[in-house]
Amino acid sequence: MRLPRAFVTAALATAFLVGAGHAPQAVAGELPGGTTFFTDSQSQVNKWVAANPSDSRQPRIASRIGSQPQAVWFANYSPSTVTADVRRVTAAAAGKNQVPVLVAYMIPNRDCGGASAGGAPDLAAYDAWARNFAAGLGSGSSIVILEPDSIALITCLSSSELSGRYASLARAASAIHAANPKARVYFDAGHSAWNSAATQASRLRSAGVLTSGDGIYSNVSNYNRTANEVAFAKSVLSQLGGSGLTAVIDTSRNGNGPAPDNAWCDPHGRKLGENPTANTGDPAIDAYLWIKLPGELDGCAGAAGSFSPDYAYELAG
Repeated sequence: MRLPRAFVTAALATAFLVGAGHAPQAVAGELPGGTTFFTDSQSQVNKWVAANPSDSRQPRIASRIGSQPQAVWFANYSPSTVTADVRRVTAAAAGKNQVPVLVAYMIPNRDCGGASAGGAPDLAAYDAWARNFAAGLGSGSSIVILEPDSIALITCLSSSELSGRYASLARAASAIHAANPKARVYFDAGHSAWNSAATQASRLRSAGVLTSGDGIYSNVSNYNRTANEVAFAKSVLSQLGGSGLTAVIDTSRNGNGPAPDNAWCDPHGRKLGENPTANTGDPAIDAYLWIKLPGELDGCAGAAGSFSPDYAYELAG
């Protein structure tokens, strides 16, 4: 849905005021190609690997999935502990000279009530949660994937709710930069088989990406091929003009591309994509990342976010 100009102007003005002085940090080539991303020993897959040494599926899952750096999601509303929860990750990553990828997933009306419904009770609570999240980032480099689907999936929101969401996303990104200027914040671009590049760029502008963001991300939790996502991300960036923004692509489950019927919820026959790397060979694309955690379900074969060794084993085949 389109916002009235007054709403857009207000949202952008708010984003500018809270993010004054911030320029996009993600200039071409700034993320070093040799960047090593964080591998979390406390992830669900690695806990399963450690607990099941005799399982016949364990060696493949351990070598193909558990050994790879993956994002850490903050999806359970716990405002009193989120600072410590984030600090656990960033401190562990700093101790290994690795860059953590953190997913902030707490926006109200998350997933428009779908399988991953939830989030903070309202935008004021979300703003407070985002500040607490930012307080745990420490001083080292980090990548923050800000609220998957929050800009691509807005069909459940009224115009006023949408303008509030956009302003809150800008505030969250600004809080992250204020807490740690080395943090790089990427905004939601959906994916190549969803909204058009022009539509997504317009929404990203309204959400403050030009004043509060460092880049965009695409294909989170989806299966579209890397080449298609790179082309789409570049189209979105082009629509945003000479912004200095760049992109990251989720390659965690796109090795076979999308399912023949475009099923998105735990489809069979999918494979792992490119391993996480900052060596993309493309100055517009900062990294290929495993943002959706391979083996964690979408919500059809089990509860969303739960780990399935069967699904992990299939992906790793």
